[in-house]
Order: sequence, then structure tokens, then C-alpha cells
Amino acid sequence: MREHIVSFPESAFYQVSRPARYTGGEWNSVARGWDSVSLRIALCYPDTYELGMSNLALPVLYEILNRQPDVIAERVFAPWADMEELLRGSRQRLFSLETRHPLDEFDIVAFSLGYELTYTNVLTVLDLGGIPVLREQRDGRYPVVIAGGSCAVNPEPMSDFIDLFFIGEAEEGILELLDSFRAYGAERQRFLRAAARIPGVYVPALAPRYSAAGSFESLDPAVPEASPSISRRIVPVLPPPPTRPVVPFLEAVHDYASVEIQRGCTRGCRFCQAGMIDRPVRIRDRAQIVDACEELAANCGYSELSLLSLSSSDYPEIEELVSDLQPLCRRQNISLSLPSLRLGPESVRLLESVPGRRSSSFTFAPEAGTERLRRAVNKNITEDDVFSTLEALLKGGWTKLKLYFMMGLPTETEEDIEGITDLVRRIARAGSLFRLSVSVNLLVPKPHTPCQWTAQEDEQQVFSKVDLLKKGLRTDRVKLSWSDSLVSQVEAALSRGDRRVGKAILRAWQLGSRFDAWGESFCYDNWLLAFESCGLRLEDYANRERSLDEPLPWAHIDTGVSQAYLVREHRRMSSEELTPDCRTESCNACGLQQWEEGCASRHSTGTTTAP
Repeated sequence: MREHIVSFPESAFYQVSRPARYTGGEWNSVARGWDSVSLRIALCYPDTYELGMSNLALPVLYEILNRQPDVIAERVFAPWADMEELLRGSRQRLFSLETRHPLDEFDIVAFSLGYELTYTNVLTVLDLGGIPVLREQRDGRYPVVIAGGSCAVNPEPMSDFIDLFFIGEAEEGILELLDSFRAYGAERQRFLRAAARIPGVYVPALAPRYSAAGSFESLDPAVPEASPSISRRIVPVLPPPPTRPVVPFLEAVHDYASVEIQRGCTRGCRFCQAGMIDRPVRIRDRAQIVDACEELAANCGYSELSLLSLSSSDYPEIEELVSDLQPLCRRQNISLSLPSLRLGPESVRLLESVPGRRSSSFTFAPEAGTERLRRAVNKNITEDDVFSTLEALLKGGWTKLKLYFMMGLPTETEEDIEGITDLVRRIARAGSLFRLSVSVNLLVPKPHTPCQWTAQEDEQQVFSKVDLLKKGLRTDRVKLSWSDSLVSQVEAALSRGDRRVGKAILRAWQLGSRFDAWGESFCYDNWLLAFESCGLRLEDYANRERSLDEPLPWAHIDTGVSQAYLVREHRRMSSEELTPDCRTESCNACGLQQWEEGCASRHSTGTTTAP
């Protein structure tokens, strides 16, 4: 293998903003000898260093891979525009932070895809790293390009660029993939066929079949390795969390140590993709969490520790856990944070017991302004919940309140939008000392949710609803913000796209699209032109209602949550019926009820309901 270490004169880094994004050498980073291993992996997050270093998957994979004696895993992030210009101008290739080797000298390049608007950054990273962006143009001279993350549950839009997708949780499956690479990596096609036999692995080159209209139908059954359905990998028992993560030089977006206390959620919000694809619920042992927090405090030096979960207040022993961590927090002068708490006075009391609390701001998400609409989307929050929480906040001396709502939800009417303004005004009157921040985001229908068939509202519909909100909340005491409907439209089109959308992604990138998730960089005209030049329309993917019997581009990906359950929940959404939390009532038969230890309802009730 050729070897080249990218080297810049020190003066070059003065030409870019935040040069520490590219220097490496941070505390706890692993820089093993390049020649001391036989397998070299670049872990890529396709956004800036500050965002990538906040990604939860990165430290997990970094620790697992670097624990292997014959493997080195190094980090790569998408360079900002000034660094891209510097690399191109100096004809240097994008490099890893640990040893500054160019991307094309690695054996495997692995992307974490957590947000659709980073897709063009993937192409930038590949191109700057000396790797052809199109999968079909790569041969054995180039690294195998793999991808995982939440976006991989619809892999088709990125299938022109990725050799292999890993669907689901990689803690166990990644080592099986490495074994296959060790055996067959020297022969690219043989490796891809062997990898396709591994549960959770999707190889898009294995003879896909399409309908006359161009939508994906299935993998060709004549290819023996190509399973017609790719089942998401699920880790039955959460392994110990990483306790020696790399500590960034720059302040990351999430600038704290963190421990995932549980994975999955059974609340069943019908718009929430994470709540569907992260099932079943798996709970970390309390003692293991406390031990991990002790090690993080010793290894990282952070002043804040966050206990992560989709719904932290659902952790069965959350009060006891907070109590267990108080001695550590007092001893090390560390504050504790509990994001994603459920609305209710008990959450306020829990936060007030948290050691080292340094914030007077409380955040919760009613999502909709009326109880009717909250029932429709299965957000089981009543007005009593809202105002009893408010009363507890006032008694506790809280001064800042952040409220998150959504618009464009199925069955939503003008009265529901007016319900937001009415609810916020009543909160403002009840809590005259509060400073209120209200954020309203447009629904982006996501694959593998009950909303996957739903049409996203178009710009004109959104404009009229935002106008209602602005008129109803015209006061200095309320800071109102809302999402850009054009950004959300592109996100929805990429989220629900088929393989044809890959050509539009390539064209948008060629037109200069980079960092589409950043407001100052997003260019809607690029995307409009890109789709049109490929004979496609953004609105056909984002703003079109789909029938329940329409073949979906992601139907060959099995997350474990059954299609029958999603259809049933879609219909219950239309009829405004709540589905109870299966942790507290009977099992809802979502498809994962066979996970005896993961499905909490089987322990609490021992019953299931018919599909």
C-alpha cells in the first residue's frame, strides 16, 4: 500500500477558520503506528468537527475498533468551505486527524448518516479524499465505503455512492463485518457478496429489481447472497458505554460527558422515527451507569454529565440513579443534566434534586396546541399536565421556558394552530416572570413511522400557518421561531426518496451544495434544478400523500416494527385514537414482542393484544 502523510506548513492553518478542527492530537485520541496493523478504518461524520464530536455513535465505534489488535480507527470530518478551498488549491487530499493519512489509503471508510442534509457532504469527503464518489467507478484500489446510522433505514437515495450499508446497531455486527473483510478484503466483489450474508448488511450492487416506474421492488432472488429483506441488527443487551472518549479541543455542540442510560422508547409518538426504529427498550444496569460516570469524570475532566435517553424519566430507577450520582457530582463539582424528560411536575421535582443544576431553563414539547391533535399523534399530554408542570416551575423559581411544537401534523386544522397561540398566551399569563421561547417545526414524514405515507405541507400552507402564529404571539415576552419550509421539503424528499434521487444528490453537489443543514449554506435553487435536471420533482417525494398499498422504496428494510402495526397506527391517527404505552399497559404487538427481555410489557403484564 502506498503511504503518504498530508503535511501543511503551520502558516496554512491561519487561512482557515477554527484550525483546531483539523489538527488532531486531542486527549484520549488513539494514534497507533500505521504499519503496526493490517486493517485501517476511517470513521467519517459528514459535518463539522464540532457536530461530529457530539455524535453518539462515534465514541462507541472508535473504542470497539481500536480495541482490536490488528485495527486502527481514525476520525475524519467534513471540512468547512475555506478548508475545502485550501485542500483543492494545494492539491492535497483530505486526511484523518490521528495520523494525517489521506482517505484513499484506508481499507474501509465508514460514514455515520444521521441527517439527510449531510448527504452532499459525503460526496465532498470522498472526492477530497481521492475516492470516486460513484460506487460503480471504484475498484480494489480504493477503500470499501460503508454507511450506517438512522438514515440507513432508507438506503436507496445514497445507494449510488455507498458500497455497503449496515442497518441497525453496530456494536456486535461491526466485528462480524471485519472478520469477513479479513477473509475476503483483497477481492472486493467476493467480500461484498460474503458481507451480504451477514444479518443487517445491505449491498446495493447485488442486482436490484425495479418497477417500470423506476421504484425499487426487491433484490434479485437469483443472487443467493441477496436477502429479499434486510433485518435491522438489534443488540439484545447494551454493552458497557465508552468511558474514555476523545475530548475535543474546540467546544462541541454537546460539550459534556454522556452515558446512554437506556435505548428505545415505547411512548409511540406517531411522527417520531427514533421512537420506532430504536425499539425495543433496553435498560442499563444502575450500577454500571454509576461506574461509567466515575470513569468518565476521571478520564475526561468535563464539568457536566448528561444521562441520555429518548425519555429519561421512563428509566425505572431514575430517582435512585440521580441519588447515586450525587456524591460524585459534589466531589468533582460536576453538574448533572437529564434531557428528554416527560412533561409533568414529577420531572420538575426530579430536576430540582439534580446535583449542581446550573440552569434556570426548562424545556418541554407539547408538540400540538390542542388535546385533539395530541391524541391523533399519540402524544398523551393533557392540559392538566401542562399547567401542573407550570405550577411546579413557578414554585421552584424557574425563569426560562422553552416550548417545542410541530405544524403540518396529520388531521391538523387552523383551530389547532390557533390552539398553539392560545396555549402559549395562557402559559404567559400564568407565569408572568417567565421568558418564553417557542419553536415550531414543520413535520418531515419519515420512513418506518405511521406518518411515512403522509404528505408534507407545501410552502404556501406553511406560510399561512406561520402568519397566524406571528399575529397570535405578537408580544415581547415570547420569542417565536419556525423552520424553513424549503429546507424541510428537501429533507423530506431525501428521506422518502428512491434510488433515482441519488442522481439529484450528485447534481446538487456538482452545483455547489455543501452543508445544506446550515442556513447560510443552504441553496434551494440548487436542489430544485438538480431534481428537474434528473426528470424528478421535489414535491412528488415530499408533498404527495401515498396510499397504504403503494410500494415504498424502503420496504426491503425490516426494522422489526411490522408494517401491519404502522398501518394500524396510521389509521388510529386518522380516527384520533390513543395507543397506550406498552410499558404500563398490555403489549401493542408492534412486531418486537418476541424480544422477551427487551419488551418491558411482557414483564409487567404478561399479556399481548392481537395485531
